[in-house]
Amino acid sequence: MSLQVATANRLDDGLVVFLTANGGWSENINDSRVADGKEAAAVLLQEASAPELDVVIVGPYLIDVEQQDGGLVPTKYREVLRTKGPSVRQDLGYQAV
Repeated sequence: MSLQVATANRLDDGLVVFLTANGGWSENINDSRVADGKEAAAVLLQEASAPELDVVIVGPYLIDVEQQDGGLVPTKYREVLRTKGPSVRQDLGYQAV
C-alpha cells in the first residue's frame, strides 16, 4: 500500500485542502499528515470525515502520494491538477500567485 493523505474542499472558498498532523486543514500538501498502511489510512479518513467538520470542508477522501524531492506529490494526474488549480487559465488558481 502506498502513502496516503486526506484531502477535501474548503466550504468557504472551495479551495483544495489537506488534513494536517494537528487536525487542521492546509492548502499545502506538504503540511499533510501521511498515513502509511491500511489501518493508519482508515484512521486518517475517519478523522477527516468527522461530523463536526461538515461546516468546514466537504467531500473528504484519501489520495495516494509519494515522497519526491523532499515533498509530497500525488500519484494520480487528477490530484496533481487539484493541487495546482484550474489548468485552462494560468492567471487563476494556485499557479497565479
